[in-house]
Amino acid sequence: MNYSNKQNAIMRFFTGKNKDVKHYPGFGLISIAFFLFLYLPILVVIAYSFNSNKIVSVWQGFSFKWYLSALQNEGLMNALQVSLTVATVATIIATSIATAAALVLSRGKEVKHVKLSETVINLPLMLPEIVFAVAVLILFSQLGLQDGLTKLILAHACFCIPFAFLPIRARLQGMTNNLEQAAQDLYANPWITFKRITLPLILPGIFAGAMLSFVISMDDFITSSIVSGGGATTLPVYIFSLVKQGVSPELNAISTLIMLVSLLLVTPAWMISKRNK
Repeated sequence: MNYSNKQNAIMRFFTGKNKDVKHYPGFGLISIAFFLFLYLPILVVIAYSFNSNKIVSVWQGFSFKWYLSALQNEGLMNALQVSLTVATVATIIATSIATAAALVLSRGKEVKHVKLSETVINLPLMLPEIVFAVAVLILFSQLGLQDGLTKLILAHACFCIPFAFLPIRARLQGMTNNLEQAAQDLYANPWITFKRITLPLILPGIFAGAMLSFVISMDDFITSSIVSGGGATTLPVYIFSLVKQGVSPELNAISTLIMLVSLLLVTPAWMISKRNK
């Protein structure tokens, strides 16, 4: 590239006339560095999960024994069961409340203080999670609630509501109510209108909100560590307890299994979405 071409490329870069971002100077190197920084630690964790040596940093040989050890770990299996139970129930509760709230704020007639209501619903997103966790813990203490699993479900459902609300609300804002009005003109009652018109149209938003809530609940650590009681240890809290004892190949195996399950959940959803498009 001669001087004139370089000058033109720089001018297009700063003026925004070059619409193809791949032609920006240094884009390839920055992209490679970014993906290495993002995924190289994950690849290291996966590689050392097959290390037969108990010392993580010293490679001794290829082995699956740490995966067998992780699957036979009773504490790990109990923590996984607690996390799945909490995430499933909390997702159902949060998605139901978020759907109702989104419908009222988007389709409700003469609803007052819509902006204030949206702010209240999204408040858990604005507060530091540690503040939310302490507030919920004080509330449960005042109510005399002792069951650890129930406290986890209620706490997770509360902070998952805005994560479910935002995709559903966005879906409702992106569609008109012409079909709903047409159904009402044809003497369909509100329930039939919702069941046959509104619900199928907002179902992608509900699915996205539910999946987001489920992932957030499974991934949560701060609220779970503060609110959980005896016998209700979630998977992130259990993994953190293992980290305090030192990184082991079993911990790498657990992390690899979690990533594998995540891929198995995300890949079919991505394929279905791509096929629908």
